[in-house]
Amino acid sequence: MEFVKSEEKASVRVAMADYRDSRNGADILALMDEYSRHPFGGGEPLPEQCRNQLLPKLAEFPGAFTVLAYSNEKALGLINCFTGFSTFSCQPLINIHDVIVSEQARGYGVCAAMMEFVVREAKKRGCCKLTMEVLEKNLAAKNAYRKLGFKPYTLDEEFGQAEFWQRYL
Repeated sequence: MEFVKSEEKASVRVAMADYRDSRNGADILALMDEYSRHPFGGGEPLPEQCRNQLLPKLAEFPGAFTVLAYSNEKALGLINCFTGFSTFSCQPLINIHDVIVSEQARGYGVCAAMMEFVVREAKKRGCCKLTMEVLEKNLAAKNAYRKLGFKPYTLDEEFGQAEFWQRYL
């Protein structure tokens, strides 16, 4: 079944995923694989190790949750989130780790609907903010996130924007 585009915004249903539910699990893995195959996701299929271990590891990881978006029972997108902590606010925060909207569903409010759900969940959990990383050249995503109220992280303009760095172990 394909997502049918129309002049009006699609009816999107957003829900918290259950990692142990076979349908939710299959949708998470399919969307993660779609993202992984895209150049912004690395351009390779989701590794077999992730296909086999992602769902049980997420299920046991404290503070992890995934939001799924559907239209006509077709999975259109997901957001993977992890609870963290802001030492400057002394409150929890939600780090948005993956945002995926299936290519055929982009531009129809799927990302906004999922983000609204994440905002409500973060407020329920007493969080002070949402954080995320975005690739410098992913302009479409950056524009969407700005429309949703996100902006680059700065404490003082004199010192510039924060950068996301990594070190593999």
